[in-house]
Amino acid sequence: MEVKPSFKQTVIGVMPESWGVVLLDTVAKRGSGHTPDKKHPEYWNGSIKWVSLQDSAALDNLYIEDSAATITPAGIANSSAVLHPAGTVVLSRDAGVGKSAIMKEEMAVSQHFMAWQCGSKLDNHFLYYWLQARKSEFERIANGSTIKTIGLPYFRTLCIQLPELLEQRAIATALSDIDALLAAQDKLIAKKRNIKQATMQQLLTGKRRLPGFSGEWEVKRLGDVATVLKGSGLSKGKVSQAGSSKCVLYGELFTTYSRIITEVCSSTDFNEGLPSVYGDVLLPGSTTTVGIDLATASALLCDGVLLGGDINVVRAKGLGYSPEFLAYLLTEEKRNQIADMAQGITIIHLYGKSLLQLELCLPSLEEQTAIATVFSDMDTKLAALEQQRDKTRALKQGMMQELLTGRIRLV
Repeated sequence: MEVKPSFKQTVIGVMPESWGVVLLDTVAKRGSGHTPDKKHPEYWNGSIKWVSLQDSAALDNLYIEDSAATITPAGIANSSAVLHPAGTVVLSRDAGVGKSAIMKEEMAVSQHFMAWQCGSKLDNHFLYYWLQARKSEFERIANGSTIKTIGLPYFRTLCIQLPELLEQRAIATALSDIDALLAAQDKLIAKKRNIKQATMQQLLTGKRRLPGFSGEWEVKRLGDVATVLKGSGLSKGKVSQAGSSKCVLYGELFTTYSRIITEVCSSTDFNEGLPSVYGDVLLPGSTTTVGIDLATASALLCDGVLLGGDINVVRAKGLGYSPEFLAYLLTEEKRNQIADMAQGITIIHLYGKSLLQLELCLPSLEEQTAIATVFSDMDTKLAALEQQRDKTRALKQGMMQELLTGRIRLV
């Protein structure tokens, strides 16, 4: 039930009249940690879990249950590290600034973390969500040239708005319920991705055949069925929302498009780029990361789109393959071979002449189309699940803003 409260202005913002403002240090015991000397192997690989920057990926999931590194009682005794009890709330104040979690069991932390043991007036789950809601603020105030950090003086003066304990718990419960929903959605998405991956490995190699299809697959070089052209011109500065021509930039193949492109996002008023032909398969021509990232193929199902520089354009010589099937085949089944073809150190290049030598094992055009349809349907369902998950995330952010400021009260 929603109640409309009366509000007051405080040093940390507007909040309900019945809420208080207190120094966090007055309702929670603040601590930190340390890194035992790594020159002493007897301090490491013990039974004590030790939260460090290596555990950044495990944070922001309400609880932290494990750690990448462990230390020994000797490591505790011979350093400034301390054991924090289960229920302690930890916050990263360095790299990964603002990430937080609640300890599921007794752990130590490195000096990169703050740790709060909540007193009788502060619920640890409420504190966790309160810290989560302030992540953007923590990121903003962090400073430093190499590693951004928040200095200890900031935390000594950190104030928190404080409803009664029962209301804190009600707020935390509402937010943990939506976290549970998010976790269930993430688990379902991961399961569907694994199923899709297994299905692709079977269908793209012919280990499994779709009903109604039989017969041998043909081995051909890519150069037997296609040519490889190169996009030209265009850059981010030449893209405009209301441009007269649709265009694709090579960087968008990494960030914007998946295996099949039916709608093009960018436009330009510049008369540059290679005009596309329906069914062109696009691969980026270079990267600054690793070669395997270049195995990112997209079938463009549009005519006349301007294709920018550093795009390898695989264009069919006839009707020898389905462009959708080829995009999946190059990205999934041929990724290691494409990685081996990549050349360079600082900038890694993928050349068309190398792509032409790729050996492809191709079923009939009808079977290719059927296989690509299976993958496309899976992608569509995955996209719908991800969109639903994103809406849940947005809902959680809205709930945190409303509940943690008291704009909406729970009874």
